[in-house]
Amino acid sequence: MSIKKSLFILFLISLLFSCSNEKLSPNRIVIGIPADVQTFNPLFAYSVDEGSITELLYLSLVDFKWNAEAGDLDAYPMIAKSWEWSDDSSSVTFYLRDDVKWSDGEPLTAEDVVFSLDLYSDPAVNSRLYGIFDDLFTDEENHIDVEKTFDVKSPYVLQINFKPGSSPQLIDVVHPIIPKHIFGKINRNDLSTAEENFNPVCSGAFVLKKWNRNQSITLSANKNSFLYNPDNVQELVFKVIPDYKSRLTQLKKGEIDLMELIRTEDIDEVKSSGNINIKTIDGREYDYIGWNNIDPEVYSQSKGITPHKLFGSRKVRLALTHAINRKEILEEYLYNYGELAVSPVSSIFKYYYNSEIKPYEYNPDKARELLKQEGWFDSNNNGVIDKDGVEFTFTLTYPAGNPLREYASTIVKNNLKAVGIDMNVQMLELGAFLDKLGAKSMDAWMIAWYIPLPLEVKPYWYSDLDNTPLNFVSYQSKKADAIMDALEKNISKEKKRELYYEFQRIIHEDEPVTFMYWKSDIVGINKRVENINITPLGAVTHCWEWSVKQ
Repeated sequence: MSIKKSLFILFLISLLFSCSNEKLSPNRIVIGIPADVQTFNPLFAYSVDEGSITELLYLSLVDFKWNAEAGDLDAYPMIAKSWEWSDDSSSVTFYLRDDVKWSDGEPLTAEDVVFSLDLYSDPAVNSRLYGIFDDLFTDEENHIDVEKTFDVKSPYVLQINFKPGSSPQLIDVVHPIIPKHIFGKINRNDLSTAEENFNPVCSGAFVLKKWNRNQSITLSANKNSFLYNPDNVQELVFKVIPDYKSRLTQLKKGEIDLMELIRTEDIDEVKSSGNINIKTIDGREYDYIGWNNIDPEVYSQSKGITPHKLFGSRKVRLALTHAINRKEILEEYLYNYGELAVSPVSSIFKYYYNSEIKPYEYNPDKARELLKQEGWFDSNNNGVIDKDGVEFTFTLTYPAGNPLREYASTIVKNNLKAVGIDMNVQMLELGAFLDKLGAKSMDAWMIAWYIPLPLEVKPYWYSDLDNTPLNFVSYQSKKADAIMDALEKNISKEKKRELYYEFQRIIHEDEPVTFMYWKSDIVGINKRVENINITPLGAVTHCWEWSVKQ
């Protein structure tokens, strides 16, 4: 055998040995993700995976854990070892740890906290959180007034003041903190493209070890962090695998340890591999069919609010929901990994969820009756109902690349045809779809919505469309507006529950959208991963607490 051939065989053996060690490393956990990140800066971490990774790199004042029994968040110390509210809740004082260091050795202080919150609210920065600081003192551009809001009493004691009449919560000011000594040198208009976003100086439980673009992101446990535990995971690898089937194959082979969004039809196959536990994240995401409540042409021309010719009627929207067999989709496609939805308030919010409200039943006869009451009937016997010379025909649009919505749209089309409604189906590339969604130019669409923690409804359902652009269906209700305004005030927990119950009742009666079903995020986890707790906060949270079975 030639020397060259011998060396080549030795190279192959060493490569295989190396791969085997990587796969079975007792200190490493590999997580499969569908796409690479665009930034490591929490100011601009828009995707779920970006948010998960940046929260491992950058600490916040307070940590939150999900209390399943109460259906709410519990706060725990993080950068702040403790905090104290004033008697009238007009301010909160944080007492920071003095042993938190940035990865370059500089101390993390109250100045970093002030700097970060200032950046989050600065219109020049245009961060993912811009516009959310209503409870703090802000100017006409929603930029935090630093002098009124912050009182730095020492490097490790910070008082944050809230404007009169507000209803402040810890979550209002708890966001990942970034280093002032790094980002303070950069023009704020240039922050989103700054090189420092890709070589982070961080303070979290992990630091960035290596980034192979479009391949993998490797984080190492931060041995200088107060969160460090030598018995827990020492390295996290986020492996970029765009193809779903490839991610699934690598999970079953043990080449990755964790994968989210497993399709229901693949669950039995994953379980049969013998080395994977299946967990679910419930109550965070629901699919809905959006019925544009207002005329899109009138709105685009003058910002005018005129009821949609098809969907402006409450009875018509109720008829549409009665006509759609949502339970069939839940059972046949989702295998009951989820539940029928009745409102945008999930059952995980146990204290605020109104369990007396039941889903509308599948009842085509009821749908036909409601449509007739609104003047819709087939006047020329062509199979399509009409009113005042207008046939009930429209296009349902959804983003391409989602098998569930492709399946569901077929069911919906057939269901509506049975009550005399002609529905066409259109798939759009996600970017084009989002452009139309933001412009309110579509008549009807199907998409998922991911709800925030803690519970919040005003940004998505309030009638003032200029200030609540996420109200995509342009729902209009003075009664619901009054409740959402009241929820922002300082009220007791019991009063808040009463208001949320009434809000859900109003939404259910108005049915501004057809709430389809809450979907479970099905997560596969290699059995070698221990001490992992899957909650509504996500699969990749508190993973510095994870360990690997030896």
